[in-house]
Amino acid sequence: MFGLDKPTSRRFALGALGASAVAAVTVGASPVSAKEKTAYPATSQGGRKLRNLSAKLAKAPRRRDFTSVPFMADRKDLWDHEASAVLLGYDGGPRQAWEASEISAAWLNLMRESMNGQVFAHGNEDFLAVAAVHGTAHHSLFSQTMWDKYGLAEMAGSKSKRNDFIVGKSGATEKDDHQDVNGFYGPANNNISSLQKRGAVFVACHDSIHAIARAIASKESNSGMPADAVAADLTNNLIPGVVLVPSVVAYLAELQDARFTYAKGA
Repeated sequence: MFGLDKPTSRRFALGALGASAVAAVTVGASPVSAKEKTAYPATSQGGRKLRNLSAKLAKAPRRRDFTSVPFMADRKDLWDHEASAVLLGYDGGPRQAWEASEISAAWLNLMRESMNGQVFAHGNEDFLAVAAVHGTAHHSLFSQTMWDKYGLAEMAGSKSKRNDFIVGKSGATEKDDHQDVNGFYGPANNNISSLQKRGAVFVACHDSIHAIARAIASKESNSGMPADAVAADLTNNLIPGVVLVPSVVAYLAELQDARFTYAKGA
């Protein structure tokens, strides 16, 4: 199942394109700014193929203007199918897919170590690390606005009230010596933003988003708040650069079919 060599062929038709439109239901607006919507990360490192991938992903459209989304993403307009096609079509390598489901686990540290080893030890500048994120780990892919609005720190069991997973270490830059433990490439700088700058891609999960939304809507203080509208709000406020797919556990099979090797980040 891992690292299959057969040619990759994508199948995007997850449901009838003529399905009726989702009813528009609004929730208290927390829109991301125009800058946040367009400022997708582009890698500053890596080989030619990895840099080319980052540039293509930065141009691939992301819909982040939902008012309501259903329980199941069964239409292409509900997820980032164009960006997914770019990602699955990557012809560089090696390629590794990290499943991350526990926010408190060492998945970011493991991804950083893998990238360091591939680039600096094995000389694979076009190595691509992809994080397939779901479960409590998925809270890390929402903006700080969402953490504040819905109390995501408590829901995720995070020790911090802020989304520290998207904040790089102050003063650390890509120009740091890669042997500096406290520098950009060291364990003191385990975060999504820095890994994105190095070319890593983070995949968001519609199923997880809707599950989190249902948990939010079920709270007594949120009585009457439709889960589909909360899910739309969360989707609109995903951090820049992520690729939204219908189901991360289903997408892992797509990644492996595209010759990504599987790794468990817990």
